Amino acid sequence: MPEELYAKKEYESIIIKTLGDSPKLRIVDFFLDNPLFDFTKKEVIEALGMSKQTFYKYFPELEEYEIVKVSRKIGKAKLYRINLEHPLVIMLRDYEKKVSLQIAEKEAAKSKKPIPVKA
Repeated sequence: MPEELYAKKEYESIIIKTLGDSPKLRIVDFFLDNPLFDFTKKEVIEALGMSKQTFYKYFPELEEYEIVKVSRKIGKAKLYRINLEHPLVIMLRDYEKKVSLQIAEKEAAKSKKPIPVKA
């Protein structure tokens, strides 16, 4: 997974653009972008280009509140996945969908404006 996808400004998600670029939100956003997959902590850190110290400062709380959950274990390694049933996750997914539609509608309206004809 290319690190630049989550580290560069031009690839920011709607959630990051509208709610802010905090480390905790970036972690949640990463999992929201990949709801069908599970990841080790190391994979998340590498994908986000985040320092271990920053990641470990915020991740335990996300796990404690069950926003992310252990999906399986391979040996000693735990793999994590977003908890799609968590109320915050449901709200964020709905928010992202609504804002995306709003942006799409604005763009569609821009393209439908008549072009003034000069005589």
